[in-house]
Amino acid sequence: MRAIVTGGAGFIGSHVVDALVARGDEVVVLDDLSSGRRPNLEGAIAAGARLVEADVSDPGAVARAFADARPEQVFHLAAQIDVRRSISEPGFDLGVNVGGTINLLEAAREHDVGRFVFASTGGAIYGEGKDLDLPVDESTPCRPDAPYGQSKFAAEGYLSLYSRLYGLSTVALRLGNVYGPRQDPHGEAGVVAIFSGALLAGGTPKVFGDGEQTRDYVYVGDVVSAFVVAADSEATGEFNVGTGVETSVLTLGGRIAALCDVPFEPQMQPPRPGEVQRIAIDGARATAELGWSPAADLDGGLDVTVDSFRG
Repeated sequence: MRAIVTGGAGFIGSHVVDALVARGDEVVVLDDLSSGRRPNLEGAIAAGARLVEADVSDPGAVARAFADARPEQVFHLAAQIDVRRSISEPGFDLGVNVGGTINLLEAAREHDVGRFVFASTGGAIYGEGKDLDLPVDESTPCRPDAPYGQSKFAAEGYLSLYSRLYGLSTVALRLGNVYGPRQDPHGEAGVVAIFSGALLAGGTPKVFGDGEQTRDYVYVGDVVSAFVVAADSEATGEFNVGTGVETSVLTLGGRIAALCDVPFEPQMQPPRPGEVQRIAIDGARATAELGWSPAADLDGGLDVTVDSFRG
């Protein structure tokens, strides 16, 4: 199988690349390396994967990559994922998350790609869950609280449109809060990596708000398996990829601190705008139609993740 993975030098994308290479696919990674890291791909490149440094917002670069790679499957993980930046620069967020997706859909249509798998968001797309019956399923109305979630929702709409107009086979995976090895501890999105990096270095983690906000934490290995089975299925539409379990930030920090053998004494900070207080997503549809379900529990996944940050 010939595949293109956008954002393939990033945290989740590089794990997807590894899985595809391991099963014998010809893989081209499309990444501008603005947040992705070349070292994430060392093993995959040594095994035959190729890296094309390009921005998905550049239609010419996307077209050239598709003409060269002739992909049969596309895994679209490149994105602007910073909620705060989406609020301060909504136009930039739109250009990457919607404009970039349209560029890829156009290239996929022109090159008769057999399957297009899109990394969406299961937290930001539904919006605030504190008044909802959690975990939410895919029938829950999408009411994003930040431009990031709105741009992902719009991109999903374009996948559906291209399916109706051109018969392109598309599927969107609404991911929970993904964690695991290779996540950037210096970024904004990965609280598990941020806490792990700070606690192992003897620092003081920051907690925004009261720390009681909840998320659905799903291990990266389980997310990769969702991408693989979704690519090989014929199911279309949107699928939640999560555990259905709420875990608060303070509870999460305590578990990570215990693994680091240090106390969890965070520095409390004011809440951040656009951040939901409670969310968990129901993966029953993915289980029923894709045959996917999470294999890792939180404690086991955190153990592997913290160990990966020890160096």
